[in-house]
Amino acid sequence: MRNLLTFALKVAISGILLYFAFAHVNFEPIGRQLHHLQYFWLTTAILILIAQVGLIALRWQTIVEACNEPGAPPFTILKSLRYMFVAAFFNQTLPSSVGGDAVRIWMLARDNGGWKSATYSVLIDRMVGVLVLALLVIACLPWSFTLISNVAGRIALLLVGFGGIGACFTFLALGYLSWRWLDRWWLTRQLAAAASTARRMFGAGSSRISIVAYSVIIHLMTVTAAWWLAKAVAAPLEWRQALFLVLPVLLIATLPLSIAGWGTRETAMVLAFGYAGLAATDGLVVSVLLGISTFAAGLPGGIIWILDHGKRRLAAERSQPKSAP
Repeated sequence: MRNLLTFALKVAISGILLYFAFAHVNFEPIGRQLHHLQYFWLTTAILILIAQVGLIALRWQTIVEACNEPGAPPFTILKSLRYMFVAAFFNQTLPSSVGGDAVRIWMLARDNGGWKSATYSVLIDRMVGVLVLALLVIACLPWSFTLISNVAGRIALLLVGFGGIGACFTFLALGYLSWRWLDRWWLTRQLAAAASTARRMFGAGSSRISIVAYSVIIHLMTVTAAWWLAKAVAAPLEWRQALFLVLPVLLIATLPLSIAGWGTRETAMVLAFGYAGLAATDGLVVSVLLGISTFAAGLPGGIIWILDHGKRRLAAERSQPKSAP
């Protein structure tokens, strides 16, 4: 019952946010833009998002190897790629933007053993992505403020950036605390253990550098994809502008408020374009195309899931003893 209510609430939030995003939009110029859609740029955006899934798999593999207990089977890049593509598919089809994370945990625990290390690795992977994204938003503030002169827009950037950093640092701080009350409840005990694992992982210089580098490139790939989608509809958006506008939108879209980020992303993008003095319709079109492209990039994961399920079912049937005639 709770899951049904949560799903209904997210559907309602997505619907409300999409309504506000589309409420004051003139659909005539949008129709003209989509009519002259340049499929070359749309295809290149989808391809870079597919490549992005592969880079996320590399980052996650590094984190899993750091979280694995001694004696655990090796987590190969091929496994990580397969799991990440399946997760990317379910991120777009399950009623939550973190649905793919649950699938990742389940598949890793099923094949490699250890629910604890699987959960910790996905939690740390998410945290690292959000932390680096928030740091990029803060690092871009001097240039973002030159683009956005609106006071409300500047305050929103500060809240989003420092709020994301504060949440991540609060999580990491649990790994350095030895308060007894953290052991009283299961949730705080597990969060503290995950934070301790993250502290040990970041203590290794090579792992820390590679994980952060992967994260920076991953976010810049999303910015580039959004820029190419703007070119697909001939929207006047420079890559520099995309960098300053898309990063905060991505950070807001990480909040699990709506289905696969739909509605949250569109509303934030329309506001961001408006604060920067750009056409709100361009922001809406770019955001919708980004959502469609992300869904398309996750489709290979659906195929992998179907094939994997078929192989397991066939193996199970073969392992069953045949009945005597």
